[in-house]
Amino acid sequence: MSGIIAYSRSLTHHSTLIHHQLPSSQDYTHALQQMMQRVGVSSYKALSQQAGVSEKQIRKLRRGEIEQMRVDVLLKLSQALEVSFWELIATYSAIAPNVKVAPNENLPPIAELKREYDRLQAELAKQKQELRKEFQLASLQAIESWLLQWPTAAQKAKENPELAAVKLLPLVKPIEQLLQQWDVEAIAPVGAEVEYDPQLHQLLSGSAQPRETVVVRYTGYRQGDKLLYRAKVSPMQGMSEGTRETRETREKL
Repeated sequence: MSGIIAYSRSLTHHSTLIHHQLPSSQDYTHALQQMMQRVGVSSYKALSQQAGVSEKQIRKLRRGEIEQMRVDVLLKLSQALEVSFWELIATYSAIAPNVKVAPNENLPPIAELKREYDRLQAELAKQKQELRKEFQLASLQAIESWLLQWPTAAQKAKENPELAAVKLLPLVKPIEQLLQQWDVEAIAPVGAEVEYDPQLHQLLSGSAQPRETVVVRYTGYRQGDKLLYRAKVSPMQGMSEGTRETRETREKL
């Protein structure tokens, strides 16, 4: 190995650094932009979010400051840019021809560095799996009462078709609470009259112009600023007299 990369074994894997000498004038912005373009990443901020690293780390990569970046950070960036770890290192660690490395420099063999890379990759995969299990467990705990009571209620409904559906509504409360925890909210309740917005509403039939009054048939959902499902609506003129009378009667009760 030519002595391009030095590996500090005295640190934990979260503070492991890859060391090499690099001229301070190096600028890898163009190389990074090309990689980002290939994978459809439009900005440094988007790359930061997709890789799960700070924008400060992106700036270090643009300046070729590999020696100040942890192995796990480089691993995340290589995955976000869809290149191998070694390709990322080779691209951003070019050394000027006149740079000399001391012959007695204590460098680890390439196989050892690769083992560390493989270990980090396996650890990241394990962390993802553990986070997924924790999320699933938290979700199950949030809807515990529904899980335990709904099968019995459903069986009772089958045995007694005349059982009032309103009696089953309290059992759905845990689901509603879980959606609240996830910041998921309904666009509008069923039966609500709202101004038609093509971004939020989907017409079931007929036609409507923006800001015309429509009736919500199936509620839609959004999570924060993200639209999950558009609400399904019908134009007012498409309502039958029977439907209109039923709705008006319900509102009076």
